[in-house]
Amino acid sequence: MNAALAAELERLSPAEKLLLVEELWNQIARDSNAVEPPAWHDDALAEDAQRYAADSSRGDTWENVKRRITSET
Repeated sequence: MNAALAAELERLSPAEKLLLVEELWNQIARDSNAVEPPAWHDDALAEDAQRYAADSSRGDTWENVKRRITSET
């Protein structure tokens, strides 16, 4: 990032920075092929799948997980 852009970002309020992040995310999301996930994501998913295959009793349903997450806020 160049210095001028960094200086402009410093001048933004926190609310403006959040709006900027949202706009950047929306632009990236419009072209889902623009960014390839890093290889370590595949590795992490494979490890999780292996752990689940070895002991599926440690997993939980999305409904239960969501309930825990939303009840802690």
